[in-house]
Amino acid sequence: MIKKAMIIVTIISGLLLAGCISNDGDEESAFEVPFDGSMEHVHGMGYAGNDNGLYFASHTGLKIYREGEWFKTSKNFNDYMGFNAVDEGFYTSGHPGEDSDLPNPIGIQRSFDGGKTLESLKFEGETDFHAMAVGFNSHNIFVMNPAKNSELKQGFYKSQDDGESWESVNASGLEGEIFALAIHPSNSNHVAAATTNGVFVSNDGGSNFQIITEAVQGTAVFFNEENLYYASYSTIPSLVKYNIENGNQKTINLPNLTEDGPVYIAQNPQDNQEFAIYTTKGQAYISKDGAESWDQILEDGKVN
Repeated sequence: MIKKAMIIVTIISGLLLAGCISNDGDEESAFEVPFDGSMEHVHGMGYAGNDNGLYFASHTGLKIYREGEWFKTSKNFNDYMGFNAVDEGFYTSGHPGEDSDLPNPIGIQRSFDGGKTLESLKFEGETDFHAMAVGFNSHNIFVMNPAKNSELKQGFYKSQDDGESWESVNASGLEGEIFALAIHPSNSNHVAAATTNGVFVSNDGGSNFQIITEAVQGTAVFFNEENLYYASYSTIPSLVKYNIENGNQKTINLPNLTEDGPVYIAQNPQDNQEFAIYTTKGQAYISKDGAESWDQILEDGKVN
């Protein structure tokens, strides 16, 4: 049991910390071009904007799965970390790609045109936020700042004005190494964290957290309006729907995963029956029927 759990910890830690350099696309006249290859070290996934595309944030820019086809971007091969899909596009942190003139790290950036252009919000050239959550509708930001920068000490902070001002958050009760953070789409009182110690929720904007799991490590967290969806791992992976109003929990069907588990969860805002997961071993699946069944779209990092 311990060995299998350590495998998941090791793989997730690699996903969060590893870096790589790769040329995986030539310049094309179109921003999005067909993609038929492999991607490694995905650091975020979500349905960004309203183009019905499922975006994967990798070390070499964005990869997009849309209506059964794969695309990659022909520029902006940035190493996106802390990636969060929102209703108008996405927020991200990370490091510049070889074709970029952005400083390293890129701080907090956002894009409302599918990644064609990035707008700097804060801490450009100062901080790479691996643990960052952004409200899908509110665009409120919740971060763990890994080290002191020009404005913030190390610790947890939230912003309601795109990083212009920050409020320190106690995060009392939150324990373990953080793998993922999530914030409710519109009500920023609800925050969740997946850590080595389990899954934790806060109903007061991150001031206080309570654990909602037993004897597992958390691997992924995702909010829609009514529920928190979280993944955890003990001897096997688990996906659970947790009602944020009454605390009821329901186990959700997963595809057959061996010593593997979800690290990212997403739901299509235009179709609440469509879910997607990405796992520690580079598998990605989509369900069109509310997680009753799953179709694999990425196998060992290679597109299907």
